[in-house]
Amino acid sequence: MALVDGLVMWLHLLSAAIWVGGSIFLGAVLVPVLKTTTKSTEELVKLMIKVGRRFNKIAIPSLGILIVTGLYNSRPFLENPQAMFQTTYGIILLAKIILVIATIVAYAVHVRLLNKDTEEKLMTGSGGGLYVQSLRSRIMNLGRIVVFLSIAILLLAAMLARGGF
Repeated sequence: MALVDGLVMWLHLLSAAIWVGGSIFLGAVLVPVLKTTTKSTEELVKLMIKVGRRFNKIAIPSLGILIVTGLYNSRPFLENPQAMFQTTYGIILLAKIILVIATIVAYAVHVRLLNKDTEEKLMTGSGGGLYVQSLRSRIMNLGRIVVFLSIAILLLAAMLARGGF
């Protein structure tokens, strides 16, 4: 059982590195570089969509693995829900679960904003400059929220690894 638990934790950490590290890279490195190399907001948004679609191919499976391995790692508390409210570890775990749910919702809205119809308007230029600016702002704000929540989840995970406060 120790080997299985170790492998599950390794998968959890690997998936967290992909999810959080990739998100931070996109926001802190790629977007600033694209801003200096693209000629227009429309071009920037088009490139961000292409990169985002590509990133989602590894990000979404990583998020799925994080959820499954997180549930596996949390099974002692999920089997005994009272422990969630009676121990510091359980309270931190509950806070982490709430932030994970908030992250999933924010990410789903973020991805939903870029549906095929929206993407086509952006790619063909039929959405108008104001539309592109508004969309870009919403996408970036949701991306920031997802990154912030993901980093907060990592903090809580570190607290859990230490056994609480």
